[in-house]
Amino acid sequence: MGKEVIRTEAAPAPFQGAPYNQAIRTGDLVFVAGQLGLKPGDTAIEGGIAEQTEQVMKNLSAILEAAGSSLDNLVKTTVFLMDLGDFQAMNEVYARYVGDRPPARSTFQVAKLPSGALVEIEAVGCIG
Repeated sequence: MGKEVIRTEAAPAPFQGAPYNQAIRTGDLVFVAGQLGLKPGDTAIEGGIAEQTEQVMKNLSAILEAAGSSLDNLVKTTVFLMDLGDFQAMNEVYARYVGDRPPARSTFQVAKLPSGALVEIEAVGCIG
């Protein structure tokens, strides 16, 4: 089973020179790299936790769609928060995107995220 690099202009590109891809598809699984609340083409993250989570979910959706999947096919996410005090606000936005059959999830508070982000989410989705 090989691996296919997934790349879309509808989500931010990997940081300049960083050795990773937006996602890798292997078989019926898509592994999406951690996404920040960065809009495609922008270099600065703006807004609070709700706005950043909204953009993160849009980025995840665009990448999954480029791989032939969707947010409906998420099987696992990992959420990294700068402050667990933001959990409820993040969760309200997240819930709107994952619907009534949400994926398995882990959530962690971390010491720091790139570019001053408040939230980062990585995901695994399936095809079909």
